[in-house]
Amino acid sequence: MTDPLVTQDNSVLIVSDRPQLAALLCRAVENVLACRCIEPREALPAVLPLVAVVDITGDARLAAAWIVRLHGARIASLELTNRPPAARGRAAVATRTLPADAPRTAVLATLFALVDAWQAARRSAVAAPIRKVRDIAERARAAIGLVAGAFEAAEAGRPVSAEGVDAGTELILAAVSDSGIRTWLDVIQSHDQQLYQHSLSVAGYAAAFGAGLRLARADQKRLAQAALLHDVGKAKIPLAILNKPGRLTAEEMAVMRTHPAVGADLLAAQGGFDAATLAVVRSHHEMLDGSGYPDGLAGAAIPDLVRLVTICDIHSALTERRPYRDPLPHGEAHALMQGMVPKLDADLLAAFRRVVLQGVLDDAVV
Repeated sequence: MTDPLVTQDNSVLIVSDRPQLAALLCRAVENVLACRCIEPREALPAVLPLVAVVDITGDARLAAAWIVRLHGARIASLELTNRPPAARGRAAVATRTLPADAPRTAVLATLFALVDAWQAARRSAVAAPIRKVRDIAERARAAIGLVAGAFEAAEAGRPVSAEGVDAGTELILAAVSDSGIRTWLDVIQSHDQQLYQHSLSVAGYAAAFGAGLRLARADQKRLAQAALLHDVGKAKIPLAILNKPGRLTAEEMAVMRTHPAVGADLLAAQGGFDAATLAVVRSHHEMLDGSGYPDGLAGAAIPDLVRLVTICDIHSALTERRPYRDPLPHGEAHALMQGMVPKLDADLLAAFRRVVLQGVLDDAVV
């Protein structure tokens, strides 16, 4: 489809087999907008108009073909015809029809009204994505504040606000529902605090995953909220370990691996979070083959909610920029995870590819 913002100018094109009428109409239009006249057998000009007047009275098929051509190029049209207008359904562009013998004043009034309407529609079409990204950015900033508050409370030994986490979860669910996981990731990746960025990224993937699986709204919320909190125990990990740019030593890795149990224990001690959320916080590093931590759970001992968040967590980690490595492309990350299938749920991993990656991220394997 032709891009109107690149190839169209604010001009009028008159396609007519009545040259005298076309010339008079063109002179009147030129008092307001640039105007060109061509014969019906000519091609569209290189620089497309905003609106075209189709005045072809001698060849109905040619007139219809011009209307189709204009709409395909997203050019609004005013057709002068003696035939009843064909049913076209809901047109993607503005369109009007007048009798072929309509007074020139009526044609001009309709034409300029059409120009105004189509200009307004184009401005709105350009502004809508900008407004949407701004809305998502506002939600992201609010969610970052709420997540930061939760981690700071955990670090200081204060209770994590269940109300704040709930509000953050609702912001993420709404943002991903409105604009998709790709826009959500683009927005939060501008944030420079890796821990918060990762939690928001995993929660975004979880929101998209739950929606794609058509989970009940309450289950989507539970999944996204558990994902948002999954790394809360890292608030207790020393920053020297958490932000180390290189590979961790065995001793440092042992400390890092305490974060799931620490996070689950602090949330359990304060109350206000259900058992399913606590299971995700404690067990998101467990693997189906029993090789995970902290409890070495295997198979059926790992709940579905945990399995879902684990997939979101690993994919997010692989595709994020870290101080010690560049991010992997999404397709490459997914292929790597497929090699982990003895550890990960194969059916859920396939579903993640189908409902989250396919058609959403440019370099996803489809």
